[in-house]
Amino acid sequence: MDWHYVRSQPLDMTKIEERIKRVQGIIAETCARVGREPEDIRLVIVTKSAEFEQIQEVIRLGFNHLGENRVQQLKKVASQVEEFIGQSPESAGLPKEIHWHMIGHLQRNKVRQVLSTISLVHSVDTLRLAEEINNSAAKLGLCPRVLLQVNTSNEPQKYGVPVGAATHLAEQIETLPHLKLIGLMTMAPLTRNKDVVRTCFVRARELHCEMRGEKIVGSQFTELSMGMSSDYEVAIEEGATILRLGSAIFAG
Repeated sequence: MDWHYVRSQPLDMTKIEERIKRVQGIIAETCARVGREPEDIRLVIVTKSAEFEQIQEVIRLGFNHLGENRVQQLKKVASQVEEFIGQSPESAGLPKEIHWHMIGHLQRNKVRQVLSTISLVHSVDTLRLAEEINNSAAKLGLCPRVLLQVNTSNEPQKYGVPVGAATHLAEQIETLPHLKLIGLMTMAPLTRNKDVVRTCFVRARELHCEMRGEKIVGSQFTELSMGMSSDYEVAIEEGATILRLGSAIFAG
């Protein structure tokens, strides 16, 4: 396949680079304000709303942590990206490896479909899902990294274990030998009220610190995935180590 642009009016890719630089500037400014280092924050670029030419541009710019919400879309885009990197004339200058993040709800019957592709599952919120990942990973000879998704906003429509049940679930997941629990993930409500957003992120940070302090989890429990395009500045202020940004990169 010819990976050069074939459209008569190709997308203006310079806009993506401008948006990424703007995001990086906000990350740097926020870190400076709260005494953090930008290098301690992982930017996961969410590709669900992007056209493939835009994803190519992100990869050309050196970004290799990509996220998807749905299993079928992740498999499709991951396959396209693998082909692009393998066949592109500019492959020497592209990242050698893409790290895929499963950030959406993961059904148990789809676990085996993505385990060999994903670098990190952000959305483990039940023991049954954790056990399915553990069992499938054992059969595949893998030990995937996972995050425990916590519903810090108490919104009934959101996935995630309730805050009050999170510690017990973390203890149970820690007993499973074929996965590695490395942190927490949460989502704040879609609101312009920063106080509401901050409350959710503070809950996640405090829970993260509590689990580490009480040695419920191991030393690998270092990640805090929170913050999307509308609220990542607050997430950085409250200790996020992973940001999940899509529209801030791809929306015009």
